[in-house]
Amino acid sequence: MREPDRIVRLKTVLARTGLSRSTIYRKIAEGTFPTQIKISTNGTGWHESDINRWIADPASWRPKRDLKSKPRVENDDLS
Repeated sequence: MREPDRIVRLKTVLARTGLSRSTIYRKIAEGTFPTQIKISTNGTGWHESDINRWIADPASWRPKRDLKSKPRVENDDLS
């Protein structure tokens, strides 16, 4: 049985990545770092698996795409 994905807070993300707080939020805005998730009214965190994926390959990290949100290409415009 697979263990559930842990939620890690900013302090842990800072320690694991070696990035500053401002760099993390800048990279989130650029789309080159995992976005945080809301865990309470005033609290956010990150899925540990997303942070691990980013640490493994920060230069080419991109968010996982949801198959439902992929744009559809119509073949009518190609002729």
